[in-house]
Amino acid sequence: MKISKIYLASDHAGFKLKTSIKAWLESQGYEVVDKGAHTYNKPDDYPDFITPAAKAVSRDKGSRGIISGYSGQGEAIAANRIKGVRAVVYYSSSTKAIKFSREHNDANVLSIGAGFVSEAEAKRAIRLWLSTPFSKAPRHKRRIRKLG
Repeated sequence: MKISKIYLASDHAGFKLKTSIKAWLESQGYEVVDKGAHTYNKPDDYPDFITPAAKAVSRDKGSRGIISGYSGQGEAIAANRIKGVRAVVYYSSSTKAIKFSREHNDANVLSIGAGFVSEAEAKRAIRLWLSTPFSKAPRHKRRIRKLG
């Protein structure tokens, strides 16, 4: 399935990484929609940006979301509150977990812990995550249906 759009969002802690990822994704030919933050503002709150991005992914079935903050944890929690969103966190060098998040869980939002990975690591993970298809195995489809 072709990815229709990629929605990006971050708070101040993920702002620098998001800005770099945005330019990189656009250079790769992806249509990118930036839901903020649009400027660096240290006292901002991640739900103000993550929630609109997650809602957009939920409505746009062919899309994906990439969100970032210091750990990526709170951002994933915020995103997963939105029905239809399956957000996973990446903050290590385990590409196997990234691959499984797509193959087994059909994850549609990737939350990156910008405080734990380099820009190069983040881009490697994103490249793999965007290119890995959902397996569509009956057991995985069944499990995802049970999530609601």
